[in-house]
Amino acid sequence: MNDMTEKLVYMFDDPRPEKTPKEMKLTYGGKGAGLARMTQMGLPVPYGFTIPCKLSTSAKEGWPEGLKQQVNESVAKLEERSGKKFGDPDNPLLLSVRSGAPDSMPGMMDTVLNLGMNARIAEEMAKKNARFAWDSWRRFIMSFSDTVMGTGREPYDQLMDAMKAEKGTDEDLGLTADDLKALSIKFLAKYKELVKKDFPEDPYKQLYAAVDAVFKSWDGERAVAYRKMNKIPDYGTAVNVQQMVFGNLNDNSGTGVLFTRSPVDGERRLTGEFLENAQGEDVVAGVRTPTAIEDLKVTKPDLYNQIHDLAKMLENNYKDMQDCELTVEDGRLYFLQTRNGKRTAASAIKIAMDLLREEMIDEKTAVTRLEPSKVDELLNKRISPKETKRPITKGYNASPGAVTGEAVFSKEKAIEARKAGKKVVLVRKETKPEDFPGMIASIGILTSRGGKTCHAAVVARGIGLPAIVGAGDLVIDEDEGTCACGEEVVLKEGDIVSIDGMTGNVFIGPVEVVEPEIAGDFAEYLKLCDKYRTMGVRANADTPKMAQDAVKNGAEGIGLCRTERMFNAAGRLPKVLDMIKANTLQEREAALSALKPLQKGDFVDIFKAMDGKPVTIRLLDPPLHEFLPSYKDMLIEFTELRVKGETKSNRFAELEMWIKKYEELREENAMLGHRGVRLGNTNPEIYKMQVAALMEALVETEKNGVDVRLEIMLPLVSHVNEYKRLYEMLKPEADKVLGGYVPKNKVLWGTMIELPRAALTSGEIAEEAEFFSFGTNDLTQATFGFSRDDVEGKFLLKYLDEFKPPIMEDNPFEHIDELGVGRLIKISAEEGRKAREAKGGYLKVGICGEVGGDPQSIMFLQKCGLDYVSCSPFRIIAARVAAAHAAIATGAEKGK
Repeated sequence: MNDMTEKLVYMFDDPRPEKTPKEMKLTYGGKGAGLARMTQMGLPVPYGFTIPCKLSTSAKEGWPEGLKQQVNESVAKLEERSGKKFGDPDNPLLLSVRSGAPDSMPGMMDTVLNLGMNARIAEEMAKKNARFAWDSWRRFIMSFSDTVMGTGREPYDQLMDAMKAEKGTDEDLGLTADDLKALSIKFLAKYKELVKKDFPEDPYKQLYAAVDAVFKSWDGERAVAYRKMNKIPDYGTAVNVQQMVFGNLNDNSGTGVLFTRSPVDGERRLTGEFLENAQGEDVVAGVRTPTAIEDLKVTKPDLYNQIHDLAKMLENNYKDMQDCELTVEDGRLYFLQTRNGKRTAASAIKIAMDLLREEMIDEKTAVTRLEPSKVDELLNKRISPKETKRPITKGYNASPGAVTGEAVFSKEKAIEARKAGKKVVLVRKETKPEDFPGMIASIGILTSRGGKTCHAAVVARGIGLPAIVGAGDLVIDEDEGTCACGEEVVLKEGDIVSIDGMTGNVFIGPVEVVEPEIAGDFAEYLKLCDKYRTMGVRANADTPKMAQDAVKNGAEGIGLCRTERMFNAAGRLPKVLDMIKANTLQEREAALSALKPLQKGDFVDIFKAMDGKPVTIRLLDPPLHEFLPSYKDMLIEFTELRVKGETKSNRFAELEMWIKKYEELREENAMLGHRGVRLGNTNPEIYKMQVAALMEALVETEKNGVDVRLEIMLPLVSHVNEYKRLYEMLKPEADKVLGGYVPKNKVLWGTMIELPRAALTSGEIAEEAEFFSFGTNDLTQATFGFSRDDVEGKFLLKYLDEFKPPIMEDNPFEHIDELGVGRLIKISAEEGRKAREAKGGYLKVGICGEVGGDPQSIMFLQKCGLDYVSCSPFRIIAARVAAAHAAIATGAEKGK
């Protein structure tokens, strides 16, 4: 390669132009960056080279000029370093070809091991070590067929299972060299049957095909699903080609996976698993149940000490818990990979706070060590101590959380059940990478094979699914859809099963669960988040119970109290119906006077629950016909009575009245119809009653020592005059009820910004309103011209998932559409504040739509300078964490 040729391949010890660890990962992938760093640190790493991530996208149209030559040159360097020859039967150099994306995606992409073998090389290797040679050869045939040719492993697994059954053994170690040779011959025949051509003998052709396959695996079904779920950009994947070291060489060899701290609970101890006389895929696949790596302290103390010292060196270097792959070849230790380990949310908290106490990281780094999207894991329920049902068996507690669901035995059934709205537990002997779509469609995973580092365990921890693996007492028949424990079938397809991923216990049927507690390191971590975030976090809460739950989760106020929810409460709806059917203002006011004490009582209880915290009360928003009985049901009953000849009955007359009232009030597009301030302006008596109830509740609670901070919000304003007219009617009404009483805190009046015109005329509106709250649900509907209830079932999912490329990357009702809806928010906040400041005031700006609890949206809202987000009580904790992340990421954290 001359000086003018672009460098496309990097040996592990080549100098790199990238300056930071992040740049290294983006260029060479996490695995490639880790291999280069371990090599520089002097760790025992098999030599190799990396093809950078950017080439995986360009390689779709064919390899760029010079890549093949540089790959060949790099193989020559491997030959020189190893003293072996690629394709030489007498002294063969064998290679592994592995993926390595910038973000860790365990089990989602492809690997080929033992590359460079052919029948002649296998024969020559067998002269020195027959079992090792035939074991490596059959593995390579299956790996190449599965990964490169896309045949899947199942046909080969069936041949292996048949061979083991014939020889009367449950494990591959029970097969002799002759058995494995015979199996290799069957594998070659199966390959030809599946692929319709002979197995490639030329090792270079094998290498080029394997590199292509790893590149293509970036766009495989499971990789795409994982990226979509975890919001991983389309970086592409690097390819790492490395000299093979063999854990299956003999009984003094083995392979293992370790974590420098527990990925389940975060305790400071080496955890992991080790398999003697095996290759790495055996540990991940869970084909054999391995031994704990801690057991090496007793059985192989020298090896354990080497592993321990090197693992701690890596943790100190990366300042985070490391997930390492290792191989021992005839007593010699090699490290094949290191990366920041996937962990449960509980483990992430424990590790972050311990590293902070150990002064390895600072507070802001500790905050960012827990992804906001994983917070819900910490709120997983657990089996109640009072539960009397006994578990049928116990496995490895791979990922915490207690769940109950219907048992399904295939990814296809899990996906079908998810679409039907069912909650299912995926029950498998072991999971494989191709099972990932079924795993994310399930609420829990149960396997009979594997250990804590098998595929099912690693993936479940990564995506927050409760999981139990290695429940060895279970005999699972995936084809029949049954699970036996001993001689008894205990589960069939559709039966209810409960699993406790914290203890590993498996139960038949439902169990009693209890809520988690916020204490210890979790509570300390949340204090850190609150220390650094700048946005407030409020709750959307409509009842005293919701308000109490929100405060328990750390809410700093109520950002949205929907008063219509109070109208729908038991015992109140008849009074609301009296108001709706009233024919005169006098009748309507009489009905409203019966509602007022009930509204006042609600407000009193909410003010008490939020003592000292702001409470934003939204006056009635929906159209009146939404409170009426079902139009369809009324028509059916009305028709039935007429058919029976009961037209003179009181019920017939009542139904006739309500049907006429519904038809009088009904609208073709209720979302854009007679609701919000439009209803308030045409029927001000409703809002006057609500404001009177608010003022009476305020006076009563303040006199009882409650610190009330009331904000009254007028919904669905599109024109400033709608707001002005209502305010000029309602403010005097409030003053009249107060009767000269001066509230201890000024009552604020504001509006929801949920229509594009309101957003674009926010300067005018802010001259009148004292605060804005963005209602992103309606703002999104109005901006896109979508009816949320209609589009999701008809075409939105196709826009997101079916069309290639997708029309939209994100559901705009889950994550803010930054270019459209987000731009309106930014314009509104900026112009509203500017106008309010010109009047000498400050415009408080928040958000109360569903995206108020979405971490991705919170990052955007931080950049817009919002004062607070408001979300459902159960999302409060995640919002606190996300707000801290956003403040730190944008450099806006408190105290800066």
